[in-house]
Amino acid sequence: MKCSGIDLHIHSTASDGTVTPPEILQLALQRNLCAISITDHDTLDGVKDALARGIPDAIKFLTGIEISSDPPPGFSIPGSLHILGYGISTEDRPLNRMLDTLQGARLNRNPKIIERLNQAGLDVSLSEVLEKAGTGQAGRPHIAMVMVEKGMAASVNEAFSLFLGKGKPAYVDKPRTASSDVIRTILNAGGVPVLAHPGLVESESSETIQRLVDSLKQEGLKGIEVYYPRHTPALIEEYKDLARRNDLLVTGGSDFHGSVYPDIEMGSGNGAGSIPYSIFEELIKGVATHDPFQA
Repeated sequence: MKCSGIDLHIHSTASDGTVTPPEILQLALQRNLCAISITDHDTLDGVKDALARGIPDAIKFLTGIEISSDPPPGFSIPGSLHILGYGISTEDRPLNRMLDTLQGARLNRNPKIIERLNQAGLDVSLSEVLEKAGTGQAGRPHIAMVMVEKGMAASVNEAFSLFLGKGKPAYVDKPRTASSDVIRTILNAGGVPVLAHPGLVESESSETIQRLVDSLKQEGLKGIEVYYPRHTPALIEEYKDLARRNDLLVTGGSDFHGSVYPDIEMGSGNGAGSIPYSIFEELIKGVATHDPFQA
């Protein structure tokens, strides 16, 4: 059977997903996907695990990462911008140093969040969160999962909307790296930097997104994640046009996290349909000369 569709935005247990890298590969085979990329938050451990165990011949596997950054100067966008990097060399030293720093910031943030939850009368411990994370890096989704298990929230989304999200009682901001540094590091690691889910950027207008893309392009941005479960058909068309006008690549993925967000499935997101393989073919043309499928 000929494969169909791709998914270039997948999270494993190495960050805040609930499916291991080997399980992701098997699920991709079951879903008959042509190409995937594991894009864990601020870590390459999931990608390295998948490569070490061996990629099935039926799947194209593109190395990936999702890095949180500050917006460019002049933008008052709250929270982080997420920059995806595709086709990166997993052994690039500056990239790995940056990721080590970002992971340290995540670890330092967790006790502060838990302290705020405790002050609000919610009995959540760091040991429970670390147990939930397993060998992956603990973060807010794991805290939310503990809260759901203990009946403090009905779902991970509710835990974020009531306690853990931006502006909520237990929210703690974290140090971030400048978008210019993130983009330059991805480029120097042989990768293609892409703005993740622009529809989730808190903005009042399409004009702001246009200015943001203009600024990021000057920093070296090469693409926009157009296909995304929370992008409406109208937004998808808008971002396609934005990419075309700025000569940027179009990418897409489900943002699959396993049972953290059970309504999101690998390869089809929230059921909106598959992403064409031609998107992947165009993307790999922009990857540097090292083998993008093997790091």
